Amino acid sequence: MAVERVAARDRAAFLRRADHRLLRVGALAGLLVLWEALTRVGIIPALFLPSPLGVIRELGEMAASGQLIVHLGASLRRLLLGFALGAVAGVVVGVVTGFFSRAEAVGQPLIAATFPIPKIALLPLLILWLGLGEPSKVAVIALGVFFPMAINTYAGVREADPLLVRAAVAFGAGRWSVIRKVILPSALPMIFAGLKLGAGTALLLLVAAEMIAADSGIGFLVLHAGNIMDTTKLMVGIVCLSLLGVLSHWLLTRGERLAVPWRHTS
Repeated sequence: MAVERVAARDRAAFLRRADHRLLRVGALAGLLVLWEALTRVGIIPALFLPSPLGVIRELGEMAASGQLIVHLGASLRRLLLGFALGAVAGVVVGVVTGFFSRAEAVGQPLIAATFPIPKIALLPLLILWLGLGEPSKVAVIALGVFFPMAINTYAGVREADPLLVRAAVAFGAGRWSVIRKVILPSALPMIFAGLKLGAGTALLLLVAAEMIAADSGIGFLVLHAGNIMDTTKLMVGIVCLSLLGVLSHWLLTRGERLAVPWRHTS
């Protein structure tokens, strides 16, 4: 027993990772200082890469004038709506195809056939069907989120412990009760992994859609600034996209810690 306890303690120590918050902050600060220094001494012309202070100054001016709020608000509406629709649809399809054999026989070949298609290539077709307005942009984002969610949820459902399923059935649980109380909790880690993948895909498709068929949004801002060679505004758009990516990852990680606490106990 003592040997087993020592082995379990060693395994927990091996799996536990140090936070290294100061190292993370220091690495980011060092990168910004190096960037600022390169632009100040003239090694990199400001036209090619504006300084961090210049980008922050431009960001403040755009926020004060309301220009940045308009673009950011338009992007967030499309992003949140498309992400929500794609995530819900992906979870439903993943659970159904993972739990019901007939649904798996029908759904898996269709997912395998359509998943490799670049979703942005479908945007012209979606514009033809739904028009140049918001529905086509939301639809392409939802499609991009749907596939990682469906595939990851399916994998999570298939990895559920069959002993737990049999125990639930033995105690009189019906199919939907088994799905709600056994299958979904078991699949939560994979579902959150799909959400993180979907969030990154959603940002990529958002920018692409706004560059092709939009008159507002961060993607439109980046494209317009690039066309007129305003690299400072272009960098403001890129920084906003980076912050959106960091924020989405942080929110999903916090949500995972709340929904799946047993995965994060030391």
